[in-house]
Amino acid sequence: MKRIEHIGIAVKDLEAANKTYEAVMGVEPYKMETVESEGVTTSFFKVGESKIELLAATNPESPISKFIEKRGEGIHHLAFYVDDIEAEIERLKKEGFRLLNESPKPGADNKLVAFMHPKDANGVLVELCQEK
Repeated sequence: MKRIEHIGIAVKDLEAANKTYEAVMGVEPYKMETVESEGVTTSFFKVGESKIELLAATNPESPISKFIEKRGEGIHHLAFYVDDIEAEIERLKKEGFRLLNESPKPGADNKLVAFMHPKDANGVLVELCQEK
C-alpha cells in the first residue's frame, strides 16, 4: 500500500455537506459523480495530497443508505492507494483477511476498487484503490 488515498464520509444531504466541507477545507469539490451500480453520488475534495469523498445514497436500498440508517452520518471507509490491486487482494487473502470483492470493480474517481470486511480491520471498512 502506497498511501491513504481518501477518507469516505457518508452523508444524508450531499448539497448541504458540500457547503460544509467547502467552508471547512476552503475549496470546492473537484469532482462529483454518480456510481449507479452502488446507488451513490460522490463529491471529492482535495487539499494537498489529502482527499475527502462525500457519499450520498441515490436510493433507499444502497449500501450508503443502509449504513446511515444503522450508524448515522460519518466516516464510512478508509481508502488506500495500491499499484496492483489484484496482487493486494491476493496478499491480503493469504494473510487471512476476508475481502468483500474477490476481484476489483469500477469505482468513483476513475478507480478500480475492492473492499475488506470491516470485522477484520477493527470495525473499519478498508477500500483498496488503483487507477483504471
